[in-house]
Amino acid sequence: MEQRNLRKERIGVVTGDKMQKSITVVVQRRFKHPIYGKFITKSKKYIAHDEEDTCKMGDTVRIAETRPISKRKKWRLVEIIERAK
Repeated sequence: MEQRNLRKERIGVVTGDKMQKSITVVVQRRFKHPIYGKFITKSKKYIAHDEEDTCKMGDTVRIAETRPISKRKKWRLVEIIERAK
């Protein structure tokens, strides 16, 4: 049986759910500046496919890389880790 490559996974917060079957997820990463040593926070937005339209704003979710679903959607929702309060 043929094995798949490992897919990239990210954990982030849903910042947009206005689209049909799509969500906007912001993933933040922290790293140390190579020269000055200060910690920097960078964020990146991903458009992810949400088949059942279950996510709401503020949910913490896990997304995984997948084949291109549309022009900007190359990620899909794997699970909802924590619901918004």
